[in-house]
Amino acid sequence: MAMQNASGFEFHPARLGRETQEALVRQVFSALEAAPLYRPVTPGGKAMSVQMSNMGPLGWVTDQAGGYRYQATHPVSAEPWPVIPQVLLDLWADLADAKTPPDACLVNLYRDGARMSLHQDRDEADMRFPVLSVSLGDTAVFRIGGASRSDRTRSIKLASGDVCLLAGDARLFFHGVDRVLQGSSTLIPGGGRINLTLRRARPA
Repeated sequence: MAMQNASGFEFHPARLGRETQEALVRQVFSALEAAPLYRPVTPGGKAMSVQMSNMGPLGWVTDQAGGYRYQATHPVSAEPWPVIPQVLLDLWADLADAKTPPDACLVNLYRDGARMSLHQDRDEADMRFPVLSVSLGDTAVFRIGGASRSDRTRSIKLASGDVCLLAGDARLFFHGVDRVLQGSSTLIPGGGRINLTLRRARPA
């Protein structure tokens, strides 16, 4: 059963069934043949622990030279990003925004102790559009706080097929992944967790 609160944070456990997850993983790995995973570097020069790629018209990238931004091509191959799978577009229309589709889908692969420190998603043009996050593979210990980094946080275990929505006030809540429970799922070939994050980067 979905969990919603007044802030605009929604948690939809087991939103995607196993067959849908398996089909989606196949589509993601097919997309990664055209847009290979790479390890991004923050503007401060620190390599992130996750491996990353994107799908959609735009992709979120970061490096020392240009900082955090969206662009239409892969930063290594300079090729356009592959399309977003229809199942994700349908999920966005159902839970996030029925009129305006997402134009970016981050693909983050967590393996070998990868984590994501507390951060806000604020590189988009219009914060009225929510952020939709889909978990596949190993369970993650997800941490969410408030609009200030010093706000109290709480943890939620995100299993394969779970979906989260950050909308309203929660759109700018700090959030991150403390750790991934290795071996908790058999979904991902080679193990690990894939997080798919749908966003609207450009104005409507």
